[in-house]
Order: sequence, then C-alpha cells, then structure tokens
Amino acid sequence: MSNFSGFSGISGFSYPSLRQALSVAVATLGIVASGAAMAQEQTLRVGTVSGPDAQVWQVVQKVAKREGLNIKVVEFNDYVQPNAALDAGDLDANSFQHQPYLDSQVKQRGYKMVSAGYTYISPLGIYSQKLKSPKDLPQGAKVAVPNDPSNENRALLLLAAQGVIKLKRGVGANGVNATPLDVSDNPKKLKLVELDAAQLARSLPDVAAAVINTNYALAAGLQPTRNAIALEDIHSPYANIIAVRTQDKDKPWVKKLVAAYQSEEVRQFMKNEFKGAMVPSF
Repeated sequence: MSNFSGFSGISGFSYPSLRQALSVAVATLGIVASGAAMAQEQTLRVGTVSGPDAQVWQVVQKVAKREGLNIKVVEFNDYVQPNAALDAGDLDANSFQHQPYLDSQVKQRGYKMVSAGYTYISPLGIYSQKLKSPKDLPQGAKVAVPNDPSNENRALLLLAAQGVIKLKRGVGANGVNATPLDVSDNPKKLKLVELDAAQLARSLPDVAAAVINTNYALAAGLQPTRNAIALEDIHSPYANIIAVRTQDKDKPWVKKLVAAYQSEEVRQFMKNEFKGAMVPSF
C-alpha cells in the first residue's frame, strides 16, 4: 500500500505531503497576521517646512513607527500653505509655527485649529560685547531691538522678563504687539534703538546690548547657549507647536504623535545637531 504522500485519488494529481500542507498553512497564517498588523498601523500626513524642521521629523518618524504611526512628512517652503492644507483636510497635523502666529491665522482666516503640544524654540537672545547680564545695563544705555512688529514685541517681552523694563497692562500678548511707546516703567532710562533684524548683530559695537533672532545670531558667529547674556524661556509664547484641527484634538493618535516628537531621541538629536539653535520646549 502506498503511503499518504504517494496516494493518488485522481489520475494525474498528487496530494501534498502532511509537511507541505502544514507549511502552506503556516505561510497563510503569516500573511494574515502581517495584513492585520498593517491594518493596525495608522498613516498620518504632517506638514512642516524644509530644512531643520524636516530633519527633526525624520527622527520623529522612526520613533512613531514603533507606536504604530506611519508618518508621511509633507514639506512646504512658506508659512501660509501648511495651515491652509491642514484646514482643507489634506494634512492631519502641521509643525512649523508658534502660538501667536497660529492665533493670528485663526483670527484672520477662521481656521478651527489648536495646539496639541510644544516642539522647540529658536530662542531670541540678548547679546552684548560689554556686559555679562542684562542687570549690568548702565543708566541711559542703548539697547537695539528689531523694528518689525512681531519680533519687536518679542524683544520687549524678553527685556521685561529680565526685569529691566515693564510694559503696560494688556500689551505684548493676546495679539496686541508692544512697541517702545508701551513701556510703562524704565528705571534705567534705557534708549531702545529700533533696527532691521538683519542689522542687529552688526550694531553690537555701538550699543550696550542687542536683542537678536537666532538665525541672524548664528550668521554672525554667535551661539545662543554660549554667547547670549539672556535667552527666552523654553515655554515662551514663541515656542513652536504641533497644530491639529479642533475636531481631532482628543483623538488617540494626537497623543501618540506628540509623544513621539517629545521623545528623548528627538531631544538628543536637537541638542547634538543644532547646538542651541533649536532648543526643545518639552
């Protein structure tokens, strides 16, 4: 009598061996399990701007993958399109802006978006070739600040946080930009010199101190964490955020996405790669 593997019930057709049958079954189960895993993985489209932000998101992608999130990064070259794309539903989240900018966009365009969590800050700093602390500013000293509304407001808030001036109540936040006319207390009679942001680093020999954006400081060879005599707090209103549509803010994937960004791997990448130009705000 022939054994099982050699039995032919129909002319020209041989049944597979038991071992072969089991192999097929295991392979089939493997395909099913793989398909189930793929079904559980959620794909998110996140908008950001090309350059350092996009570099950070490459690290976030790897962390998120372990938590079942497949992040597709969509890069933009301006600050208008990422919010328009999020509002239209072409993105699930974006990451390129600070809260005051988001607030202004919501007010102007009617977007229904909220912050889901902090990412980083490119800290505005006070720099000086003569002083070691803002408290060392002498009477009547010249302090250069940016002359555009958003950055001037930011500079005045930083000076106020350092205790060298005070601002009128109700300005400097909630979309109301402060100007030198809004300084309510100036005990050292500081002279605020308004300059184009790109010129501030060049003004250092001529002023006691200057409040300079990180990108212009770096271009002038200044390192924020080493050369600034004061920096914005990491939880400044000007810290960048992850934004999502209001309708999505309580969905489980939002928490996972923010946790992936606020991971130790991302923190260390920023620290090692950007040397203080991007400081984690988490």
